[in-house]
Amino acid sequence: MVRRTDTRQRMLDSAADLFHTQGYHATGLNQLLSAGGAPKGSLYFHFPGGKEQLAAEALTISATRLRDLLRELLDKGGIGAVVDALGQALEASGFRRGCPIATVAVDAAADSEQIRSACADGYSGWLAVIDEYLVAQGFPEAEAHRIGTIALTAIEGGLMLAKLGHDLAPLRTVGDHLETLFRKES
Repeated sequence: MVRRTDTRQRMLDSAADLFHTQGYHATGLNQLLSAGGAPKGSLYFHFPGGKEQLAAEALTISATRLRDLLRELLDKGGIGAVVDALGQALEASGFRRGCPIATVAVDAAADSEQIRSACADGYSGWLAVIDEYLVAQGFPEAEAHRIGTIALTAIEGGLMLAKLGHDLAPLRTVGDHLETLFRKES
């Protein structure tokens, strides 16, 4: 049996970071290997499906991390805490790192079923967390899903506008509106 090292995980972590910041097509194989501290040949050893498999797995990791953070932030401070944390992270990155899967979703999902599926699963996981939170707040399930969908799409749009304008105002506006929506509907 082949002895495993941390090379695979390093490659996944660095790929998640590079894809988050640059997108799929702007991230080259040599850059992925270099950032992951991996020797040539490691990519196909650890990811027989190549860059596409690496991207799909890295997206899954990124989506899972954000899903867990969403759950924690919603439980601690509601939707306002989520929007604040996303805004702080965006600003701390110099407006380079918005949603961890949106860049790749826009860049490569149409070209790859594996990447499209990883992105769709990520968004579905986030929506499920928001839905669960809203149901716990007393919303009927169908209404929670409707409002959760509005919240997720509004936050994604707010992140995109904030990233493009180097200004958190659009994201803050979304957060304020969602807090009002969540109060009105409950």
